[in-house]
Formats: sequence, structure tokens, C-alpha cells
Amino acid sequence: MWPALRGGRLVARNPAVSRVCCRLYCETAERDTIFALSSGQGKCGVAVIRTSGPASRLALLRLTGAKELPPPRTAALRRIRGPQSAETLDHSLVIWFPGPGSFTGEDSAEFHVHGGPAVITGVLHALGALPRLRFAEPGEFTRRAFQNGKLDLTAAEGLGDLIHAETEGQRRQALRQMDGDLGRLYQRWSDTLTKTLAHVEAYIDFSEDDNIEEGVLSQAEDAVEILEKELRAHLQDSRRGERLREGVHVVIAGPTNAGKSSLLNHLCQKPAAIVSPVAGTTRDVVEAALDIGGFPVVLSDTAGLRDTSDIVEMEGVTRARQRVRGADLVLVVLDAAELARQPSRLTLALLDILPPDEPEGSRLCLLVLNKSDLLGEQGRADLLGVCAKPGLPPACLLSCRTGEGIPAFLSVLRGQLSHMCGDPLTGSPTPTQARHRLSLTKCLEALGRFGQYRDEDLALAAEELRQARRQLGQLTGQVGAEEILELIFRDFCIGK
Repeated sequence: MWPALRGGRLVARNPAVSRVCCRLYCETAERDTIFALSSGQGKCGVAVIRTSGPASRLALLRLTGAKELPPPRTAALRRIRGPQSAETLDHSLVIWFPGPGSFTGEDSAEFHVHGGPAVITGVLHALGALPRLRFAEPGEFTRRAFQNGKLDLTAAEGLGDLIHAETEGQRRQALRQMDGDLGRLYQRWSDTLTKTLAHVEAYIDFSEDDNIEEGVLSQAEDAVEILEKELRAHLQDSRRGERLREGVHVVIAGPTNAGKSSLLNHLCQKPAAIVSPVAGTTRDVVEAALDIGGFPVVLSDTAGLRDTSDIVEMEGVTRARQRVRGADLVLVVLDAAELARQPSRLTLALLDILPPDEPEGSRLCLLVLNKSDLLGEQGRADLLGVCAKPGLPPACLLSCRTGEGIPAFLSVLRGQLSHMCGDPLTGSPTPTQARHRLSLTKCLEALGRFGQYRDEDLALAAEELRQARRQLGQLTGQVGAEEILELIFRDFCIGK
């Protein structure tokens, strides 16, 4: 049944199988062996250099001078020598991973050398001097793992996100995606579409011959309806997965001299922005990336919102309003002492900062009342009472000058971020990238057209099912476009 290698040729009973196997064999035999430093750059105790490809066996034997390979997946202490000079480069641990039982599915070797730059450079140069070995491109190890069926495309993306994860929430989400939760969900939907399409095509081809069971077409329609509901629910996630991957865009906005830059410095725990009693000090957007409660935040301090004739400040106000419109969460900072004197101006102040053309409740907002140290106990109580009216955002009373109220504000902010991002370990996995949302949206649109065509032209309806299945296939890599692969793997680090 399986092809055999006879006289240097692959032979199989089935000519089609023989052609496919010959092509795969030739691609594997001619494929370069890649190598790269897979651990971080810079001085370290141990550095890992990895190879993958058919010449990995040769590389391991030549650099160690051994006649036999160490037992698979077992660390062995070996002397590393230059292949031409036979000079000792290092004493290191080596591990042999025969394919397909390796990360890439190919023969692979690892050299765990001392992490000095000279040692690393020497071993890399030694590998580069061997025939059929070349330096790996960014993401090429993971790309080979995908091409050899060790990972689907969503799992490969999860691996890339895990490498770049900076917060606990990002790590959890990336690990879950790398474990295949998202890929299995999309694969289940793809399998459902495959089965449904088969039933529809069978009905088209054989319904007139009475060879089809009754109710096949209605079963296909029911399956599509259920899938549409699942897709809509999956897409109605408020972009939780994307926010967790890319960071929640939080914008600090408000009038001049309300304490916006002081709040930014408190959150950053460093003087990231200039603080001055002069109104209009901040002219441009000041950004900072933070980890707040395990959630990634892209925090933006903006220019004070007011009418001005200064051309530079006018541009700053314009940019501030643009950031507010694109924000996931707006921290509206107001002067508590000034507001306490005129509490009726609270609604007007919010309308001046938040876009008035958006539906009520469409944007998350948190009201930050700064300069609470200028108020007495009764003034604080009265102000919080005004802010507790229905329809107003949650309010936090604090003082950037004394630090009073900052811990309570951070607790409320963490709660907002948790609500926006959710717990990546619970519930159904969510889309984490824009390409996921785009393909799922196109899939849902195709399923909608299936419903339109099923009573008019069943052949057109079947074509819409194929389009929907193709969109799901692009998510897992079953239906691949080269530009999609380039886009995904180009952001990987070299050596992974």
C-alpha cells in the first residue's frame, strides 16, 4: 500500500500516490537545513542553538566528532569542535530530535552552549560552514511546523503571541490558543460545513432518483442556521480577544489643568509627562504601555480641551478629540474643587469631552475627580452624591498631589479592564486578530446568502457553502494564501 524506494525511485501501485509521494520526498530531500540562535540575545548562562532539516544529523556528528548520535530526546555532554580546524569551541549539552517527533516534524538538533557572545558566534559560524545549512529566516521553524502538520495556523499565531506576551492575561490567552482551543472550534465548524455541503450536493445530484433519504435538505438548513447563531455569538464578544492581545486603548481626557498629566505619571510611576501649573502645557499625545492587573494597556495623555487661538494647541486639541473617538476606555479627569462649586456643570463637561453623536452607553467611561485634597468631608460627600445620579459613569475621587484615593481608583480601573477583556481561560475562545474577525464575517455573510438562494437556485446556495468553508479553512491554514502566511510568520523572532 505504501510506496517503496527502489533503485533510487519511489514506487507505488497507485500512480497518483506515487507522483505525490515523489514530490514530497524530493521537497524534503532538497530542503535546506536551517539553524539559528533560539534563545535571547545578549550574555546569558546558557544559549540554545537549533537546527532543523535533513542535514541536522550531519551537523550534530560533525560538530561533536562522534560516530553515533546520542539517544533521541536525551541530553548528552559533548565537546563542540570547528568542522575544519577541529578547534574546541565549547563543552555543551546536545539533544537529538529525529523527525517526525520534533517541533518542526523534521530531524532537529539543539546545542545548549555557554551564553557568551564569542561562543555563540563560533558555533553559528561552524554550522554555517557545513554543506546544505543556512541561517533561518524569522519564524521559519514555526512555519515548517505548520507545513508539516504539527500546528494549525491559529496555534502558530498563539505561539507567536506567547513569545511576545508581556502581561499575565496575554500569556493565558496565547497559551490557550497555542494549545489548539481556537483551532478546534474553527475545525468543528468547518467539519459541519463539509458535511452540510455534501448533503446539499447529494440532494442536487440524486434527489430525482429517490436515492436520498427524506429530510436531508432540511437537516442541512438546520445545521446552517445553528452555525449562523454560533458565529454571531462568537463575533459579539466586544473584541475581548483583540483587546487583550493588542492592549486596551485608554485615553485620559479633560479640560486644562485638571491633573491629566499628573494622573499619567502616577499610573506610570515615573515622570512620563511634564506637569506645570501653566494651562495648555501638554500639546501632543503622550503614550505609555502599562500592565495594570495583568491586562495590557496603551495609555494616552492628551491636550486639555478648550477653545484656543494658539495654532499648535489647536492641533493638540484636534488630536485629543481623535483619540477619544478611537478609545476603548476614556478617563475623564475633572477638577473636583471647581466642580464642587458648580455641580450642575458636570453634564456639560461630559458632553464637551465625549462624542455627542454616539449612542448612550456605547463607550466605556470612568469619571476621575482630581484635587480632592482641596475639599472638606462634606464637600466630598456632596460631590459623590451628584455623580451617583443615573446615566452618569462611575466616579472616583482622588488627589494626584497626595496620592489619596489612587488605590481605590486602580481597583475600579482593574475591574473595568477585566470586564472589557474577560478571563481568557474561561468560556469559549474568542477571535484574537483582525484576520479572524474578517474571515468569520465573510463566512457569516456567505451563510446568509445560502439562505437567500436555497429556494431559488440550490446550485448557487451550495457555492455559498463552499465560500463559507473556504473562509474557515483560511483561519486554520487548510486553505492557505501565501500572503497570509507571510503576514503571520514575518513577525516571529529569528530562531522560532
